[in-house]
Amino acid sequence: MRSVHWRLVVFAAVAHAALSTTSAHAHSSDAAPPSFAPVAKVARPAVCHIFAAQGARPSAGGEPLEEFSRRFFGEAPPRNAPRRSLGSGFIISADGYIVTNAHVIRDATLIRVRLADKEEYDAKLIGSDPKTDVALIKIEPRGTLPTVRLGSSAALEVGDWVVAIGNPFGLAQTVTAGIVSAVGRVIGAGPYDDFIQTDASINPGNSGGPLLNLDGEVIGINSAIFSKSGGNVGIGFAIPIDLARRIIDQLREHGKVVRGWLGVSIQEMTADLAKSFGFDRPHGALIADVIPGGPAERGGLQRGDVIIEYQGHAVLDSQHFPTLVADTPVGSHAEVKVLRHGEEKSLTVAVAQLPEPKPQVRAATDSDWGLAIADLTPNLARRLGLPTQRRGIVITTVAPTSAAAEAGVQSGDIIREANRHEVSTVREYRTAIAGATDSLLLLLQRGEFSSYVALRRE
Repeated sequence: MRSVHWRLVVFAAVAHAALSTTSAHAHSSDAAPPSFAPVAKVARPAVCHIFAAQGARPSAGGEPLEEFSRRFFGEAPPRNAPRRSLGSGFIISADGYIVTNAHVIRDATLIRVRLADKEEYDAKLIGSDPKTDVALIKIEPRGTLPTVRLGSSAALEVGDWVVAIGNPFGLAQTVTAGIVSAVGRVIGAGPYDDFIQTDASINPGNSGGPLLNLDGEVIGINSAIFSKSGGNVGIGFAIPIDLARRIIDQLREHGKVVRGWLGVSIQEMTADLAKSFGFDRPHGALIADVIPGGPAERGGLQRGDVIIEYQGHAVLDSQHFPTLVADTPVGSHAEVKVLRHGEEKSLTVAVAQLPEPKPQVRAATDSDWGLAIADLTPNLARRLGLPTQRRGIVITTVAPTSAAAEAGVQSGDIIREANRHEVSTVREYRTAIAGATDSLLLLLQRGEFSSYVALRRE
């Protein structure tokens, strides 16, 4: 049975935006504007191209022509080449503060910014928030920079015209237009999902670029697309600027984001659950668990409570409740109204700071490195075009874009050593790598020659 898998493609894009008050707001007219040029003229000077390098992979030797082929014909890049991402950003202050996506500059050892006038600067990371995919960087310009005005995403309506500016596939200063297809869209990117969906053409390279209204104001940060192929299919997503603005302000002031925390796990109240809890319709956020000793437990919240109001805001569903809590000042007291066994109860909970997630270290398996392996049998050797008398561990599959693929590992390679231990069976190999967490050293045989390859897991 054939299944179609949509994948969320996160991409990078050069984006730049500036003020524009020359065009009427989209929903003031049912007709398309005669031209989007007024928006483009004021916004493009503030859009910039962001280049981020994440450091070099360890060299393990290799043939120069083979490495060249991988680089320029769509295969894995050279082992000694740094990983790169290209993206977009937009200038929000004349002294050089630039907003982009967190995934564009993630783990970057070098951030380079090219402005619309072709001037280039090294940038410093001010702060990054992976939970919302927002980052703030800073350059030291030689003069005053053009800026973009931040609007409000709260006033957006489905059907409003929007304009995207960015660097799709490296094509700098590209302008596309479309409409708002949906607001408040949840796409499974994290607990603070609240995306603007648009059919404006957005492609890899647009990440971090601005989504603008017809007043030339930024109302979103282009962040993701849904696609089978990685290209635009008319479904793009942007982070609402009202959400991003709160993150930007914290990053600028503190270099990080501090969020409120109650210590509860919530889930959606479905129609079946509502019926089981004795409600006539689904509403509220159902508490599935309460963390022992956390603020919620101390405040009297219980598993099975249904939160219907928080700080005076009606809680209609579980979708936006995490954002309400996250925006609550740490140390303040939140008024929470719940339904418990059909009765309303009002409770007061002291809001704590969301703890940093504890890093989880675990032993790696072969699949973590992008490898599928098997003991080499005569039949398998024949299928792979290897000598039938050869024995050992053979790599049968290498996952695209994996650590193994980037290091130049190929199906048909024979593993002779793993982390300096000689191995001849899959069992021996897995014993040898059991303690590996971040790196793995393999001795591979390809044809008559052997070479060491270092894999690093992100």
